[in-house]
Amino acid sequence: MGTILAFISIIIIASIFQTSTGFGFSIMATPFLLLLFLPQDAIQLNIVLSLIISIALIWKIRADVDKILLKRMVVGSIIGVPHGIIIYMTVDIIIFKLMISIILLLLTLLLLCRVKMISTPKRDYFVGWISGILTTSIGMPGPPLLLYFTGTKITKEKLRATTLAFFLFIYSISLITQITFSGTTTSVWLSSLYAIPLVIIGLGLGQYLFKKMNQQIFTVITYALLLITGIYLLFDSMNSILTA
Repeated sequence: MGTILAFISIIIIASIFQTSTGFGFSIMATPFLLLLFLPQDAIQLNIVLSLIISIALIWKIRADVDKILLKRMVVGSIIGVPHGIIIYMTVDIIIFKLMISIILLLLTLLLLCRVKMISTPKRDYFVGWISGILTTSIGMPGPPLLLYFTGTKITKEKLRATTLAFFLFIYSISLITQITFSGTTTSVWLSSLYAIPLVIIGLGLGQYLFKKMNQQIFTVITYALLLITGIYLLFDSMNSILTA
């Protein structure tokens, strides 16, 4: 019963963050799904549900997509996908969790330091490449996008729309790549089916919150989400190492 309640809570809360911020599902869901599923199943479940959310939302917000930026990131991500699948198939679960926690905490630190950068074509391609690697390896393309977009002071509307459009592409490619090279399980697809009603609930609540948030609140929620998830996963992975 506790596992079911945990699953319901994770999916709804992560869906709310994804809808209201454009990136929150994988950052919120992946670390906690790892507590309920095998690593490969957790990653694929995250990818499937993130893909469903992107499909559901992109039509309404497509006008806010930065198409030039999107094209560059897509090209970069195609190069990163093969590198990520190698990590996905070889990395130990404890190292895997530790890697995610370090990425999240480092990202939070950089954001708190208000790292500023100018958007350039080379950086657009580079961010896409890193996101491609992180999607096929750990199912989390959001961190480099968030850092880059925040550093370039993109509006929350454009951030959400461009991120979701990119996710629509990269999650599709990553899911196909993972299934091709390492297969899939019945658990992933049954859990995805059970999660769809929960995602719908999260979508409705997330859309409502997005309309109520100003840019400052949006930023605070972003930092809090990254910090809490990163710290939790760091302690969990360190505990696993010490007790191994």
